[in-house]
Amino acid sequence: MAEDLKIERVPIKDLVVEEGTEEILASPAMQPYIRLAEAVFNEQETTGALAAISKLPLEKRYIWRVVSALKWALCDFDSVSVKADRATLSEEEMSKVRALLQLRPAQFCLFLKALLGEEEMEQVVRGALEMAKQHY
Repeated sequence: MAEDLKIERVPIKDLVVEEGTEEILASPAMQPYIRLAEAVFNEQETTGALAAISKLPLEKRYIWRVVSALKWALCDFDSVSVKADRATLSEEEMSKVRALLQLRPAQFCLFLKALLGEEEMEQVVRGALEMAKQHY
């Protein structure tokens, strides 16, 4: 388990802090995750942080925030509305949308890889691509 908790060191200049990050980090449910990251970063014992995380109800866990955000973002997905927006966006607006989307596919793949493993992540993504090609 500890080998799965390695943190990749990223230069400070490459860190991106998005709007809302500070609010999320201040959440009491995120504190065990912050302690875990600090322990891994400082090569310290992670048992206490993992124990605290294991006691969190599913609805307070990090993965729940991600999967529930996807649910609410996409539960009423409608390609007709997306196409209508695309057709009516200015170049400047489309540029803003593209910028917001730029990292999301890679982040989602990294999320799936961490949660399901590389092989299952690839299966999920391939299946999604095939479905999207056939239906939309």
